[in-house]
Amino acid sequence: MSELPVIDIAPLLTDAPDPGKRAVADAIGAACRDSGFFYVTGHGVPPELLARLDAASRRFFALPEEVKAEISMDKGGKAWRGFFPVGGELTSGRPDLKEGIYFGAECPPGPLPLHGPNLFPAQVPELRDAVLEYLDRMTALAQSVMSGVALSLGLDEDYFRTGYTADPTILFRIFHYPPAPPDAPDTWGVGEHTDYGLLTLLLQDENGGLQVRTPRGWIEAPPLAGTFVCNIGDMLDKLTGGHYRSTPHRVRNRSGNERLSFPFFFDPGWDDEVPPLPYAPGHRWDGQVDFTGTYGDYLLSKVSKVFPSLFENVKRSRT
Repeated sequence: MSELPVIDIAPLLTDAPDPGKRAVADAIGAACRDSGFFYVTGHGVPPELLARLDAASRRFFALPEEVKAEISMDKGGKAWRGFFPVGGELTSGRPDLKEGIYFGAECPPGPLPLHGPNLFPAQVPELRDAVLEYLDRMTALAQSVMSGVALSLGLDEDYFRTGYTADPTILFRIFHYPPAPPDAPDTWGVGEHTDYGLLTLLLQDENGGLQVRTPRGWIEAPPLAGTFVCNIGDMLDKLTGGHYRSTPHRVRNRSGNERLSFPFFFDPGWDDEVPPLPYAPGHRWDGQVDFTGTYGDYLLSKVSKVFPSLFENVKRSRT
């Protein structure tokens, strides 16, 4: 069981009028004001797809290190796609006890950072189809959840879909956590942090480890069958002036088993500026966004702290 609410978002999946949308939006709003975290059920993502994604991911991480390195992130260039080894990602300046693969929307090479083709392992060809189908499914799901967020703020349900996220920035990770050493209590799979953008949807395997800092203290967010963990990020916190909470969270794999997690990040368009939310009954959000420029500039400044060496390459390519 979990202290976080479980919200059935099925009414949000249809564009047709549905009286159930109001109740779902109210539940989302309450969760966002309290901890910024909740579980999503009724999402419509096929269990068969999740099983294929899990199996292909396990096959990849079981490969020898030198084989996994054939799609290392340095080969992805400024698109920041590919594999990184245990300790290769930093949170708050400290190496994480995890390895992983970075993916994003599949697109041709171009001048923009974090854009380009994904890197897929030749030894696990089924991973490509599973990842690309998953990206499509999760993009649609995230748009639906954001329609509930919009309604909860007194906005039209299509406010984000036709504005901030009309052409969203999507980022997807597959993380593999070895068990944390029992004699090293300060070793974290992911250190304490908040997410940068609008919305994160997380698929977990059966091994727990996610912890959330709520107003009542740190709590576990264990895996619940058939659900995603959803949390809001710093950008939505900023847009609502802190009314909706981007909450610190962390991961330590104490299960004794390997752990897989699949975070999907859903953000505003790369080239879009992010204006304040419009007036809604009972709320005025004007002036809450404390940065200028595009969302891409904002995101690049954040992600650069995770992979400093890659960021230096990006800077050199732009000068």
